[in-house]
Parts: sequence; C-alpha cells; structure tokens
Amino acid sequence: MTRHSMTARGTFEVSMTPQASNTHDGVTESRLGLEKRYHGHLDASGAGTMLSASTATPGSAGYVAMERVSGTLHGRSGSFVLQHHGLMERGTPHLAIAIVPDSGTGELSGISGQCHIIVANGTHSYELHYSLNPTP
Repeated sequence: MTRHSMTARGTFEVSMTPQASNTHDGVTESRLGLEKRYHGHLDASGAGTMLSASTATPGSAGYVAMERVSGTLHGRSGSFVLQHHGLMERGTPHLAIAIVPDSGTGELSGISGQCHIIVANGTHSYELHYSLNPTP
C-alpha cells in the first residue's frame, strides 16, 4: 500500500489543571493535567500530562508532555499519542510535536507525522501533517 500524506486543520480548546509545583533557586517546576477538545478535520479529545519549568528570566521556560488523542481524523476512528517538546527562550518559542511511532489504534493504526500549533487572537489552531502506513 502506498503512503499518502495529508494535512488536517482546525481549532482546539485546552485546559490545564495544576497537580504539583515547587520552586528551587528561581526555577518553578510544575506538573499539570492536560485536556483538549479538537474541532475541524480532527474531531477528538486529548488528555495527558505536562511537565514544565519556568525560569526567573521573563519569557524563558520549557515543557514536555504526552497526550493521547481519541476520536476521528478525516472520518477515520481511532487514537494516537502526541509527544510535545517546547522551549521558550526570552519570548521566542521553539515547539516540536510528533506522533509517537506505533501509537495509532483502530483506523489510525500506522499513523505518523507532526503537529504544528498556531495561537492568534486568543484562538488555538492546529495543522496535523500525517501519513497512514499499513501496519505489519
């Protein structure tokens, strides 16, 4: 079967629930619960855990997160896991979000790709660039 690249676009809402936090030497480390609701080509819910560190320098921080996304993507039902890696260096963001290999289930089995997040005028949008490969 041939690999076919697609792009899904839409908006999402996100809520984060603080679970634990502590500060040492000006660095605040936090653990947060993550809940998302995706709209558009991806009609799904996301849930996961985020770990973050904020420094004493304004605009400098980092986070990692694992998020399980369940729903439909271009009409295909299933789930997959996103791995987030974000850095903010004095206000300049660097964000990488990838689909964890072999995490797809159901009709999304064999999914791979990357996700880009856009925040403009208070609205969160996504572009999910993905391929579906047959699983062995």
